[in-house]
Parts: sequence; C-alpha cells; structure tokens
Amino acid sequence: MTMVTTPTQVKEAAVAAPLSRPAAPSELKKKLRHVAAVTLPPLVGLVVLLGLWELACRQAGAMLPPPSKVLADTKELILDPFFDNGGTDKGLFWHLAASLKRVAMGFSLSAIIGIFLGMIIGQSKLAMRALDPIFQVLRTVPPLAWLPISLAAFKAADPSAIFVIFITSVWPIILNTAVGVRNIPQDYRNVAAVLRLSPLEFFAKIAMPASVPYIFTGLKIGIGLSWLAIVAAEMLIGGVGIGFFIWDAWNSSLMSEIILALVYVGLVGFALDRLITLIGKKVAG
Repeated sequence: MTMVTTPTQVKEAAVAAPLSRPAAPSELKKKLRHVAAVTLPPLVGLVVLLGLWELACRQAGAMLPPPSKVLADTKELILDPFFDNGGTDKGLFWHLAASLKRVAMGFSLSAIIGIFLGMIIGQSKLAMRALDPIFQVLRTVPPLAWLPISLAAFKAADPSAIFVIFITSVWPIILNTAVGVRNIPQDYRNVAAVLRLSPLEFFAKIAMPASVPYIFTGLKIGIGLSWLAIVAAEMLIGGVGIGFFIWDAWNSSLMSEIILALVYVGLVGFALDRLITLIGKKVAG
C-alpha cells in the first residue's frame, strides 16, 4: 500500500530533524594553520627586508653589496662549509666549531661558579652588601678590556679567550641567582626550619628549584654575552674562529664574506638562546 505524505507532514519532519552542523576542522588543518601563523610573519618580514636591501644597494655608489651579489660571491662557502686546506684556510663550519668550543668552556665555568656564588650571596645579606657594589662595577667593563690582562696572565690565545668569555658572562648569572634565592617565599624557609634541613638539603630541595626561573634568566643573558665576547676576542687573538674569519675578510676587502659570517653569527646566537630556553623549560617543568 502506498503511503501518501502531505505537505504538512513534510514540514513537521523538517522541523523535527536535527540541524546539521558544519564539520570541525581536522587536526591537520589546525596544525597547518598554527605553522602558518608562526612562520609566515617572519618570512614576510625577511622577504621585505631583503627586497629593500636589494633595491638600496643596487644604486650607483652603494657601499654594501646587495643580497644577490652576496649569494653569488659566497656560493662556494655556503655549499662547502667543511673544507680544510690547513692553517686558517678552513670552511665556516670549522671556524664556528672553534668559537663554539671556546664558548662552551668559558660559559660552563661561568655557569658553575656563577650559580654557586649566587646561592651563597643570596643567603647572606652581609655578603650581598659587601660584594654587590664590586660586581656592579666589574660587570660594566667591556669584554675586550679584559683581553690584555688575560693575555698577560695566560700567555696563550685560547685560555685568554675562554677567560674573557667567563669574566663577561658570569655577572648576570651571579646576580640573577642571588635575586632568586633572596625571593624564596618565607613559607618555604619555615618548612625547611621545621624539617631541620641541612644547608645542602635546603640547597637541593628548596633553594635550587625555587630559583630556577631566575637562574635561567641569568644563563640566557650570559650565553648571549659569551657569544658576543668570543667574536670580539677572536678578532684580536687570531687563529681559527668566526671572529678571526670576519677580521681576515675585512683585511682582504671581502665584504660579502663578512655579511655571510654575520648571518651565521646571528643564527648561532639565536640557536644558543633557544637552547637555554628549552633546557630551562625542561628543568622547571
């Protein structure tokens, strides 16, 4: 038997049927949107900067080469950063590796000593009053001003460069660590007193965890200063290193190579900053 549907029944069925909702965007689309939101703005800014640089330096009498000429002049250095012809005639990889080795040694020393001294000074108001003025004066001394003293003391280039890195980067680590210890909540100190924690236990269980954000703020500042100091120091001590590469390129009037080296210096500095940030998040989390 054929059922007859009246217009009224069709209308009622349409009203009773649940409204269809548009499908939610997939996880892949969400990830792509996030990646685009993160990467597109800096890429657009970089393209605009390179375009303006190209236009400005293509004019007659421009003192700097445009990006296209920099790329053409340094193509071999970019494609083969690992060549080693002996002496200082090496690819950029080896110069960066030598600089990073010195930074790793000097910064590690400053991190160990800076955190240790900062913990001690932060616990003692008397020590803070006695040493803080000295630290404030010493931290304003430019990195290269320490180089003659370090060369006179160590009689060698590498130890002198490592000392310059250490003495430049240790101050923000000390001061930020001391501030972190001073700002430990009084409730934490009361709990430590009730539990009768030894100084070593207080350091490991309370002082260090509570001061982690301050410590890594000092470490981030310190790693930036370390990278600045080594580039400046290597310009004077010579040998293999990105600072020496820049100075040697300047003496040879190779402006394109200087610009390429500066790009690498900036990228490595950015990577070091992000590395310390990542480690800080892992430790704090």
